[in-house]
Amino acid sequence: MLLDDAHGSSAAPIGSASTRLRARRFGPAVLWGLAAAAVLVLVGGELMAAHLHALGPLTSLLRDYAGTPKSATTPWAGFLLALVGVAWRERVIAVAAAVGVDLLFVLVRAVEGHKFTVGNGPTLVLTALTVLVALRWSGERRHTALRTIGLGALLILATKVSEIWLDITAWATPQVLDPFVQQADRALGNPSWLAGQALAAAGPVVPAVLHWVYFELPVAAIVVAIWQLRGVTSGMWPRHYLVRTFLTIGLIGPIWYVVFPVVGPVLAFGPEGHGMALADVWPNVVPPLPASIEAMPFDGVTPRNCMPSLHTAWALSLFIHSRGGPRWLRWGGVFWLVCTLAATLGFGAHYGIDLLVGATLCLTIESGLREPDRGWDRARITVVTLGVALFAALLLCTRYAAEAMARYPVPSGIALIGSFAALAALFYSTWFAPRPGRVATTG
Repeated sequence: MLLDDAHGSSAAPIGSASTRLRARRFGPAVLWGLAAAAVLVLVGGELMAAHLHALGPLTSLLRDYAGTPKSATTPWAGFLLALVGVAWRERVIAVAAAVGVDLLFVLVRAVEGHKFTVGNGPTLVLTALTVLVALRWSGERRHTALRTIGLGALLILATKVSEIWLDITAWATPQVLDPFVQQADRALGNPSWLAGQALAAAGPVVPAVLHWVYFELPVAAIVVAIWQLRGVTSGMWPRHYLVRTFLTIGLIGPIWYVVFPVVGPVLAFGPEGHGMALADVWPNVVPPLPASIEAMPFDGVTPRNCMPSLHTAWALSLFIHSRGGPRWLRWGGVFWLVCTLAATLGFGAHYGIDLLVGATLCLTIESGLREPDRGWDRARITVVTLGVALFAALLLCTRYAAEAMARYPVPSGIALIGSFAALAALFYSTWFAPRPGRVATTG
């Protein structure tokens, strides 16, 4: 299995003393600076949301406290991640309290005729736990609990900010580049059209499973993260863990939505284009080669969140980090990656090029974060440089060489797949290939 932890790979069990480092401590100035930056981002997002008549991050957070949460999964995911840093007794009490509060809100909403959802309980209990830990606990116990609480809260807040960012991408980019991506995708055999036809012929069960996997990616991420961080209450932290990669991908990836705006084949070429599609042909008919390619206008509400495919980047990072776990976790990582790739293409959310760019982004970021004690040696610089170069080359070729790629699909496809295969091979040899003297790591 690719990146398996057998035969001396770099993903050894977290319990080994050689695979753990003490938590890095940040000074008060850094922590206050990060808090101030978070407040500025939330306030700025709220002001932008008011301008766009959209749901702002602070308003969305307020609904988690006293209204109807927009997401039922995210508050619970952040809450469970936060509980990794406290003892089992506190975990049981906190979970019981969160379930009780959620049930109370569910009953109130049922009486008032509102929809069923959850998420208020973990938000309220996490806030109460934060206050308790900050004011009553001390020493290493307090430091560890606050650190995992910070990770959980950051996951929740990052999701809130990402929601308004998607609205901003639609407002900031009235034209999209789907015609270029669709033509360039011919070099890969139009995989979204093929996957869409296969999914349509698969019956109702397969799409239902893929739909759940696609939208509940945080669930799998939290399972892997909790496994990696399960020993932090002893004061020892893994050198590298999934949450760091997840958050970094979420910070860097969305920037490119406004640089390379794309809405996806089901919208630009399919039945969900709301009158803006070039043609209603996805997934049955591949559009013919046009005489020329140009950007196409699209509405001001649809997010331009295709290039790169962050679902692919996150699922691949989950797969990589699951390699150090037990068999059930490794197979879970494989399952989530395969289902995510099938869903992104089969539901028409992405083109094949989007997936390649997303996977390249993942390997590049992961290479920059792994084994932080190793430093920026020649091997790390090489793989990160190649990743950045391939990322840029994929975007530039898609934008400026799409017609040539469509006319010469075989050599173009070989170049695309071969370039990514070279990056993947270098990534594996740098971080996972067994060699004498390699020091095992948890990430």
